[in-house]
Amino acid sequence: MTLAFAVALLLNLVVKIGLMTRQNHCVLKNRAHVPQAFESTISLAAHQKAADYTLAKSKIAFWDLFLETLVMVGWTLLGGINALNQSLASWLGLGLLQETVFILAFVFISSLINLPLSWIQTFVIEERFGFNKLSVKLWLLDMIKGVTLGLVLGVPLIALILWLMQAGGVTWWIKAWLAMVGFQLLMIWIAPTFLMPLFNKFTPLNDETLKARISSLMDRSGFKAKGFFVMDGSKRSAHSNAFFTGLGSSKRVVFFDTLLEQLSADEMEAVLAHELGHFKHKHLLKMMATNFLLTLMGFALLGFLMQQAWFYTGLGVTPNVQAFSPAGNNALALILFTLVTPLVTFMSTPVSSWRSRVQEFQADAYASEHANAAHLASALTKLYKDNASTLTPDPWYAAFYYSHPPATERLARMRA
Repeated sequence: MTLAFAVALLLNLVVKIGLMTRQNHCVLKNRAHVPQAFESTISLAAHQKAADYTLAKSKIAFWDLFLETLVMVGWTLLGGINALNQSLASWLGLGLLQETVFILAFVFISSLINLPLSWIQTFVIEERFGFNKLSVKLWLLDMIKGVTLGLVLGVPLIALILWLMQAGGVTWWIKAWLAMVGFQLLMIWIAPTFLMPLFNKFTPLNDETLKARISSLMDRSGFKAKGFFVMDGSKRSAHSNAFFTGLGSSKRVVFFDTLLEQLSADEMEAVLAHELGHFKHKHLLKMMATNFLLTLMGFALLGFLMQQAWFYTGLGVTPNVQAFSPAGNNALALILFTLVTPLVTFMSTPVSSWRSRVQEFQADAYASEHANAAHLASALTKLYKDNASTLTPDPWYAAFYYSHPPATERLARMRA
């Protein structure tokens, strides 16, 4: 197990660094010239800003990868998880309380380790390129709200999963999966009305002309929503977006206030038509079904691994009981599984990225039928420019990571 873990960790590092290097080289090589398809719409200054922004984010991503690898080795082979678990066990004894506190302590320490890079990303990189609108006060307030919300919602879920692992019998993983699915559906349902307003202000769209055009589009598409809202995204970032949120009768159409400032009414209609395309093709339902299936498979695999002593010892962790038994090791198993799984699933990233790009093309095609393709193309061009998205990504990097098609490829297909 130790050798497999080391090989997977090294393979992840090699692939990620290799792709990052290719991306940086491609962006830097094309920095001096705007791609021909965008010569009339994107200035050289804007193109170079996007290149510099991409390279700056890549530098942070490299340090994040380096830190992530060190932390993972520290938690596992160097004994971090083992030390934390044994110290809490000696203080609280074994049981549900100790295991819950153990997971909370692991999450808290991991978050603290990642805090400096998060600060640099927001207050150095985003600030340098004119995207950050967060004050330190609001940043701290968001953090406090996030931690509080995580405790209120997360602790009961963690305790329930741990209890099911202990008392749920041989089919505990099915019961735990049902609990997780129920929790996720509940979060999607309550997010628009209870959770998101804790962080942002949502006001009804008051542009009657735009509202009429959007309502007409939605009627033509056979789509119903609870209302149209504007979110004050500008108090945190200059980036912009539009999205649907919620389930059933709680569905809302939400526009960033920055988006309304950037796009015309024609372009807004085309962007919304694209989002409607995702719903018309049931992309959200397909994604949820896939995620639920993968979660079920994950719980089933965890159910097997938690009963294997080599799973713990191979990752530098001593199980809680000398004569090995799964009892008392549920939190250990959960944490180790959470750490190791991304090393395995990372190699499936190109498949999920490809599937997402196919869905984006389908949504673009739907928007071109129900709105105006030229308006969607101009809207996307403005968003690429205003969000400083690179127009010249490396093909391999884009194929591996991009959930949306590269700009040149996407607009070329749209115009065709």
